[in-house]
Amino acid sequence: MPTEKGAILICFPETFIPGYPLADVTVRKASEEELKAALENLCRIAAANNIAIIMPMDWYDNGKFLNVAKVISAEGKVLGYQTKNQLDPSEDTTWQPGTERHIFEVSGLKFGITICHEGFRYPESVRWAAREGASIVFHPHLSGSDVQGTKLTDWGNINSPYYEKAMMMRALENTIYFASVGYTMQYQEAATSLIAPNGKCLAYQAYGVEGIIVAEIDPAKATGLLAKRFKAELYE
Repeated sequence: MPTEKGAILICFPETFIPGYPLADVTVRKASEEELKAALENLCRIAAANNIAIIMPMDWYDNGKFLNVAKVISAEGKVLGYQTKNQLDPSEDTTWQPGTERHIFEVSGLKFGITICHEGFRYPESVRWAAREGASIVFHPHLSGSDVQGTKLTDWGNINSPYYEKAMMMRALENTIYFASVGYTMQYQEAATSLIAPNGKCLAYQAYGVEGIIVAEIDPAKATGLLAKRFKAELYE
């Protein structure tokens, strides 16, 4: 278990509650009451195990149905949530996009969250967090299928889908850590991975094998140098 290994924070894949709807997987739309009850249970789990949790889940807010990542402290307090603001075109009929970005802090660690499609294809979401002082950006996602595809064997292989290369770039172009967390699938298109500020993959979970990565980072190495050198005025 993560707490046995000294972890202070654990992140789960995209829409872990109630699960991501796929063409081959039917997921019943949860009610507002069910999602609130699930969140209350998560708070109890976090407090009982003294570990902070990033839990991607569906959520209702002011009449909107959102794809979010809730952040819960080790004391069981909800610190807020990050919405998925850039939806994949295929998601336009499932969720409504969010409009805000947030920085969170747990045990002195500042971090941001970008969810799946927006982290892979909208690097601005990660740069914003880096410029706001985040040492790491967590990236819950889903990529792959249990029905068809190619079984990957080598992380970052030149013939693999671009997703793992995108993970490297999100870290390297901002000089921060990037933690991408996905589902275990028969035909994964990317592995759950931790990338260092220099773009090196520090750890990844083997394709098709359920498990948890427990790794230590050094926030001092996440200087955000390249992100902070960005000259926004050149693009106004």
